Amino acid sequence: MRKFKVAEVSEKELEDLVRQAPESIEEGLRFVDHQAFTPRGPLDVLLVDSGNALVVAELKVVGDDAMLMQGVDYYDYLLRNLHGFAHAYKQHNIDPTQEPRLLLVAPSFSVTLLNRVKWISVPVSLFTFQCVEFEDTKGEKVIVCKETAAPAAPPLVVVYQIDAKFNYITDDEMRDLARLFVETVRAWDPQRTLVEATKYDIAIKLSGRALVYLGPRRKHFVIYACDEEGKWVPYPANNEADLRAVIPLVRASFDRIAGSQRT
Repeated sequence: MRKFKVAEVSEKELEDLVRQAPESIEEGLRFVDHQAFTPRGPLDVLLVDSGNALVVAELKVVGDDAMLMQGVDYYDYLLRNLHGFAHAYKQHNIDPTQEPRLLLVAPSFSVTLLNRVKWISVPVSLFTFQCVEFEDTKGEKVIVCKETAAPAAPPLVVVYQIDAKFNYITDDEMRDLARLFVETVRAWDPQRTLVEATKYDIAIKLSGRALVYLGPRRKHFVIYACDEEGKWVPYPANNEADLRAVIPLVRASFDRIAGSQRT
């Protein structure tokens, strides 16, 4: 086994090492260009991956949180001029229909940078590196890269509001009737009845079982209730008479559920 030691490297040396052996970062990477001009400054290294997507690599030899925003600026320019890059470097078979990627390469990444990465939608990959120098060939350096995973963004918790569902109804009279219907059903058994907003409707449950749904519309609402055969049936409510007609059907469903829970 060849003996080696960890060696320091300048940014120019790092750029040269990546240019000579881009596969040391990721298998299938191919070198395209370095220090390509953009109005926002020269791109460190342009690469193309095994899927023929264009890749811009931002390289640092010390930890630097600013490299993320710098890389995003380069990515933005790349994305907006993708077809131009594909034409200028057509010998590299760049596929402009593939989304470009951003690679950040540095000795380490701070917690701050990692936390910021999880909130951006740019496809970014993080690689830490070490430069090693072999003792039997003084001056021969290679870089060893390891991909670092940024923490995943926490899932967004969506809370649906009952008032927002009622307010979707723009007709004041129909909105009041919708509220009246919900309060009427809730009053049958306030202790065991739960009213909650879902993505599209207002659900009314009795002891955890779905009793009825109210679907708000702009000028009316729809009541979804089970018939005697257990099938969910929509009942449009366009006025007070429609509401009076459907309440006995909902009450019958309520009694069936309540009766089944007593047995």
